[in-house]
Amino acid sequence: MNLKLTFLGGVGTVTGSKYLLESEGSRILIDCGLFQGFKQLRLRNWAPFPVPSSSIAEVILTHAHLDHSGYLPLLVKNGFRGPVRCTEATRDLCALLLPDSGHLQEKDADFANRHGFSKHKPALPLYTQDDAERALKQFRPLPFRKDFSVSGHMRARFLYAGHILGASMVELSKAARTILFTGDLGRPNDIALYDPDRVEKTDYLVVESTYGDRKHSGRNPEDALAEAVGQTVAHGGTVLIPAFAVGRTQALLFHLAALKRANRIPDIPIYLDSPMAMDATDLFEAHGSDHRLSRSEVQAAFSIAQYLQTIDESKGLDRNTAPKVIISASGMATGGRVLHHLEAYAPDPRNLILFAGFQAGGTRGAAMTGGTDTIKVHGRYIPVRAKVENLQMLSAHADADEILNWLRHFQAPPKMTFVTHGEPAAADALRRRIMEELGWACTVPDYRDEAVLS
Repeated sequence: MNLKLTFLGGVGTVTGSKYLLESEGSRILIDCGLFQGFKQLRLRNWAPFPVPSSSIAEVILTHAHLDHSGYLPLLVKNGFRGPVRCTEATRDLCALLLPDSGHLQEKDADFANRHGFSKHKPALPLYTQDDAERALKQFRPLPFRKDFSVSGHMRARFLYAGHILGASMVELSKAARTILFTGDLGRPNDIALYDPDRVEKTDYLVVESTYGDRKHSGRNPEDALAEAVGQTVAHGGTVLIPAFAVGRTQALLFHLAALKRANRIPDIPIYLDSPMAMDATDLFEAHGSDHRLSRSEVQAAFSIAQYLQTIDESKGLDRNTAPKVIISASGMATGGRVLHHLEAYAPDPRNLILFAGFQAGGTRGAAMTGGTDTIKVHGRYIPVRAKVENLQMLSAHADADEILNWLRHFQAPPKMTFVTHGEPAAADALRRRIMEELGWACTVPDYRDEAVLS
């Protein structure tokens, strides 16, 4: 019996990851992400799903980031009733991310309606916080490296992927055939997370390529952070860091704590303005077996910031002209409290907008790191006069060399390697390197392409 794999997202882009695997009349969805960035991609979130949601037997998540999990509430709203398999930490992070995503979409729709800048009358959320809460009831978390049954006729297991807390690779097997989905592959020697598990063989491989055409800077991230903060404070400015609430925020706190202990940055306040990031930070203590840090290291790193809970506290930061560091979600400046801070701080050349990882095309983060002099926030254009930098060495994604080094542990080439989750130049560059350096059969699928895994 053949398996059919259909690419419903995460191809030609780094968002919307969805891979549909069909066998014996059963449909399994690996990842269920939101499209983000360019409008033509975001419109896919609103389009009818390519197959009836009710026809999907199970969903398996590699990790909690919204580009891999954020479509789930809509899938459930439209009829999906099966289990959602993931690791335990992924389930706990999704319990933070998905309701927050629904809440933000409700708020954005309400704001658009009140201020009249939406073309839709009325503007509606893609899904609500209640939709997300209902979806969470279908989660069935499982441990790493333990086999489990999928739809009664396949086996699967989660392997460590690094990247963020709870992130996994998914290995599926049926009738002596295996297919491995890397999800987002983390980096070796991460300060907090274990290295991605080594894999020696699989029949088919789906590998990400976010940084498939580039290498991360070898510069020490703490040196770069110390320089950025020191120079900005010397000019009387504020450092605003749009950061993913899950993963990058915790890494930034760890590095900033080390810099403060060593007196390498000025003694200025550090604010964490993301309630979800605060809760995600607590999960590092709850899932101590999933990372390298001791309980005392976690507590020391995460105690350096002043945590802001309320909207009034958040708005008060924008009236405070003293030098400081603000860490606020989201990491690509697509939504959340960071937008209000950008309105306040982007127009002032004394300030620094400091990104900490990949910026998908079509996002405000990509526009700002690309040199735009204006951004659109809440229906109006804001001048960008602040300095803008991106410390890509803080990325949680393996770069091209790190991906190739991980692939070199395979004892035999897969029958086919599918390069996904990358913008076109990155995916094609990684494809060429895999073919030329490893001699493997390799392809870059397009949206809704199908492959028969014989």
